[in-house]
Formats: sequence, structure tokens, C-alpha cells
Amino acid sequence: MADGSAALGRGFGQDWNAHLQRHPWAAGGLALAGAALVWLLGASLWQQAEAGNGNVLRYAALGGLAGLAATSLGALPALFLRGIAQRTEDVMLGLAAGMMLAASSFSLLTPGLEAGASITGSAGLGAATVVAGMALGVMLMLGLDEFTPHEHENSGPCGPGCERIGRVWLFVLAIALHNLPEGMAIGVSFARGDLNVGLPLTSAIALQDIPEGLAVAMALRGAGLGVGNAVLVAAATGVMEPLGALLGIGLTSGLAIAYPVGLGLAAGAMLFVVSHEVIPETHRNGHQTPATLGLMAGFAIMMVLDTTLG
Repeated sequence: MADGSAALGRGFGQDWNAHLQRHPWAAGGLALAGAALVWLLGASLWQQAEAGNGNVLRYAALGGLAGLAATSLGALPALFLRGIAQRTEDVMLGLAAGMMLAASSFSLLTPGLEAGASITGSAGLGAATVVAGMALGVMLMLGLDEFTPHEHENSGPCGPGCERIGRVWLFVLAIALHNLPEGMAIGVSFARGDLNVGLPLTSAIALQDIPEGLAVAMALRGAGLGVGNAVLVAAATGVMEPLGALLGIGLTSGLAIAYPVGLGLAAGAMLFVVSHEVIPETHRNGHQTPATLGLMAGFAIMMVLDTTLG
């Protein structure tokens, strides 16, 4: 057993070294984004501890738990459904993508630009601050996409060591990777205790988690998991949302300039996931038009939510 574990470890090490050589820019981006996250998290938690922001942490935790609950609720119908049409699944994912796009625009980038301009005293510098955050978010997700072993439902495995992990669990890792920026966005949106920012975004993410949870549970069933296990695992992937929310709140709630940077980071990460993961999945099965109409509907729903709740 020990020899087998050592061999597996050596295999992963070789895979990682080879992957690093093939993707040096992605590795550098992941390292830079990771270092920035560590610095922002440390500085923010220090100042937050001194300020005693208990309500902010509570809001973020509840928002993340709402995402977990919505994912679990969406997965439950998979207990009774024998399957859903691919066209329906693509429309559902398109709806989720539209809501994520609108949430990034109205609930992250817009308040980020306003906060950046207020802190720096310049609209241009404020916008540059948010753009820098977006770049960090993209580098973070690009690095995670390259260096975390995971499985895309239609395009196959990615990352080092994929051949050493079962296909079902690679797909689970991909879903968890997808949920992380959503949780971070929820945490960042509550960083100042402003319900007008946090509530619309959390509502939108929770709503889009419902069809997403069903799609994930059905996909896991198709990947070979039993009905009960597929529902449980799909629900468990939502755990990344409260964890991400706590990470997001820690990154941005103390240091003033970290707030617009964090909003930009969460928006960049979400935009990357939508463009790199969700939209391509909805367009691979010949259902581009209904998926796009679903995206437009999701965008409109989130726009209305942001207007009425904000």
C-alpha cells in the first residue's frame, strides 16, 4: 500500500512538472493571483478583527449557505426524474449563465467602479483598480483550470494527473471549481454590510443554482453515479459557496482599496467561468439558439432583481 501511494505521488509530481513546463504563463498567473489573495486576506482579516465586523461575517455566511441550499434544492428532483432532454439542460445552463453575467455587471462591476472612484478620487483610477481585480480573477481561474485535475462533461479531462483519477470525480472537481467564484462574489458583495449590493447578487446566484443543481445531478447520473449518490454529491458541491463567501469577505472587508479590487476579482472569475465553461457547454449540442434565449432571459431576470431589490 505504501509503495502504491508513493508511486501515485511520484506520478502526480511528474505530471505537475510536465504541466508547469507546458504552461509557464498560467503557472505565473496562478502564483501572482494566489500571492495577491494571501496578502489581501491577511490585511483584511487583521483590520476586520480590530473593527469587530460580526454582522458582515454573518451576512456572508448566510449568503453562502443560501447558495448551498439552492444547489441542494435543485438537485432533489433528480431523485424522481429518469432524465432531462439535452435541449432543456442547455436552456437551464444558459439561464444560469445569463444570471451570472448580469450579476457580474450590475452587482459587482457597477458598485466596484463607484467604490473605486470614491476611494481614489478619480473615475479613471477607480476603473483601473477594478480592472486590476478582474485580471487577478481571470489569472486565478486560468491557473486553477490548468493545474486542478478536472473533467469537462463534453470536452474531456484537463489538468495534471487526470488519468489517475476517476472520470466522475474529475467532473465533481470541475463543478466545485465552478462554484468557488460564486461564493467569493457573495462574500465580496457583503463586505461593507450593504444589503443593497449583497441581497440582489445572492438572490441571483441562489436562483441560478437551482437549475444548475439539477443539471449537475443529472450529469453525474449520466457519468455513472447512482441516483441517491448523484443527488448527494451535486448538493455537496454547493459547500464551496459558503467557503468561498468566507474567503471573499475576508479578502475585502477590512482594507479599503481591497473592496473594489475584490469586486473586480469576483467579477473576473465569474466572467471567466461563464465564457470558458458554461456557454461552450450549452453550444456543443446544436442548441445554440434556445441556450442563447435562456441566457437572455436569465440576464433580464437578474437585471429586474437588481433594480427591485437594490
